[in-house]
Amino acid sequence: MATLQPYKKYHAVAYDYATQLPEGWQLLPNIAIFEERIERGYESEELLSVTIGRGVIKQSDLAKKDSSTLDKSKYLLVYPDDLVYSMRFRQGASGYSNYKGIVSPACTVLKHRKGMKLNSRYFYYMFRTGFYKNYAERYAYGIADGQMPLRYFDFKRMYSVVPPLEIQKGIVDYLDKKNNEIDKFIRNKERLIRLLEEERKAKLFHAVTKGINVNDVFKSSNINWLPEIPNKWSVKRLKHTVYKISGGITPSMDNVSFWDGNIPWVTSKDMKSDIITNSEMKITKKALQQTSIKMIPANSILLVVRSGILQHSLPACLNSIPITINQDLKAITVNKKLFLPSYFRMLLKGIEANILHECRKAVATVESIEMSDFTNFSLPIPSLQEQQKIIEYISKIFNEIDLAISKAQQEITSIKEYREALITDLVTGKRSIPQ
Repeated sequence: MATLQPYKKYHAVAYDYATQLPEGWQLLPNIAIFEERIERGYESEELLSVTIGRGVIKQSDLAKKDSSTLDKSKYLLVYPDDLVYSMRFRQGASGYSNYKGIVSPACTVLKHRKGMKLNSRYFYYMFRTGFYKNYAERYAYGIADGQMPLRYFDFKRMYSVVPPLEIQKGIVDYLDKKNNEIDKFIRNKERLIRLLEEERKAKLFHAVTKGINVNDVFKSSNINWLPEIPNKWSVKRLKHTVYKISGGITPSMDNVSFWDGNIPWVTSKDMKSDIITNSEMKITKKALQQTSIKMIPANSILLVVRSGILQHSLPACLNSIPITINQDLKAITVNKKLFLPSYFRMLLKGIEANILHECRKAVATVESIEMSDFTNFSLPIPSLQEQQKIIEYISKIFNEIDLAISKAQQEITSIKEYREALITDLVTGKRSIPQ
């Protein structure tokens, strides 16, 4: 924004988010700019939706199921160039319409007040800025955060910055161009992240199924999904590589003496990192003694289950300390003569797609993995020494890829912050567009 200069002349204003505006700009109450459009009874018109990311779009363009009511007699009519916002205004659910259609009666439809010369896209940009959404929050009220309705009765008491029409249009044209450039930049970075994540998966899969020694000789594996493995590797069913698979239970929730102890009681909510070091909830020694809850030794592999069935994905984690687990988890204690715990977790991550393909079954409406199929799944097993080398190799590769992903994510964050600052500066008159 270094090339965008301030306007030559300003005048003072009393506004929370600006102390001065360029000469010729106005600070007006919304009641002087907009009036509410309340026109009902147009059930045959196309259904529109107010989204956070895309503004006002056709409901048919949404990738989700239509959840609107069958009776649309109270739905509100929208004309092209109207502005519309929903109860999620604070989250960015507002926009201008390119279409004639109807929206939910929970929305507010705004039309230009007669005599006002406005560019709706200018206000679209203004309404979605952080400062205006924060401003609107003071006028909204309700129970749920983010769902507090901003009624027109309150919206009309708010103020908006109104430049001359030709400047509104110039700001819109400039921001449209910049937005296209920024969106393209973000898409490219997101594509880079996807490619890096795919490379991450491919490197891991190759390492845990083919090894990292380019001179290895291969042999038949007798595994459906893996035709051959390095000659020195062996194959065993999962149940023959572990000491036990433990399930957790729920201690009596109404027994206060079972809680507020110092023994970690891990749930799926705690599985936010690769290694579990703590938990939100803890149980007492009394709970351990008076229930069938068992201590899970450190370096066990934790998996999320539902009713004894593994979930569709396998978010495997290690625990660095002894823990207990609830009924939503299972813990695998590996045979350390066959597997390093860290490598076993890495192996599950690397062949997750193959496990899902071989063991997946429909349980009610959820696709899951039956434990009996999972424990019979065949695993390729390198020596412990080679497992350690693979761990070190993958850790190095992952660090490099994660660094590149983190850099791309930071660039996306930075460009979004730049866009927010650019829009704010232009719609509040702090900077002028290039002539």
